[in-house]
Amino acid sequence: MIDKKYERILFSLFMSAFMSGFMSLVVTFINMGIVDGFIYIWLNAYWRAFLIAFPTIFIIVPQVRKLVFILVK
Repeated sequence: MIDKKYERILFSLFMSAFMSGFMSLVVTFINMGIVDGFIYIWLNAYWRAFLIAFPTIFIIVPQVRKLVFILVK
């Protein structure tokens, strides 16, 4: 098992991988439809989105958790 101290990094990694992958797939499909080279176009958008999503999630999640904690008291 992976040590608890890596939880934030792993959460950010998995959340950014899934969300940037899914969102880039949907947006690519909406904008282009199924065209020749769709997978290549999507994967190109995916890695770029992931580069932005990972550090963003890593930085933002603690603040979001605090905000939710305040709102649900």
